[in-house]
Amino acid sequence: MNQLQNFTKGFIKENPVFVLLLGMCPTLGVTSSAINGLGMGLATTFVLVMANLVVSTIKNVIPAKVRIPSFIVIIAAFVTVVELTMQAYLPSLFESLGLFIPLIVVNCVVLGRAEAFASKNTIVSSVIDGLGMGLGFSFALTLLGAAREFLGSGKVFDMIIFPEDYGMLLFVLAPGAFIVLGYLIALINRLNKA
Repeated sequence: MNQLQNFTKGFIKENPVFVLLLGMCPTLGVTSSAINGLGMGLATTFVLVMANLVVSTIKNVIPAKVRIPSFIVIIAAFVTVVELTMQAYLPSLFESLGLFIPLIVVNCVVLGRAEAFASKNTIVSSVIDGLGMGLGFSFALTLLGAAREFLGSGKVFDMIIFPEDYGMLLFVLAPGAFIVLGYLIALINRLNKA
């Protein structure tokens, strides 16, 4: 598989959210706005790329019996970097995302790519795969957040599209996440079959 295919498969063909249905906890929990979706997606992308880089680099050194715990420790180190950086420089986003930032450690997208791809491929391929999957995850979270924010409050990235009085509160609340996600999954499936 060439590097471009590694990079692009995370957007539509193997999108972690819309196709593989991975990482549903942050997908449904933080996407009440586009900025939250983008912030969570980029944080996860950083962790995914860096974890893939390190796992691919030291894959031959890690004993098979402690492979998964080792991956979790590597991922946790990068999540700590993201958490402290976000807390220092983006406190409002950090507060908005809350508990979901530390939960990146056990996000099956990150751990799954470390196990299924980075531990079996070259450093360059692993970084490109992490970047493609991470940006695909970011795209999905941002799209879901933008759709929910638009339908719920008439805004996208806090830019007013229509008055908030015409928005439907349902879409900003938890049930709205399931409804919008269902329609987006149906749309992506339709695009993949075309």
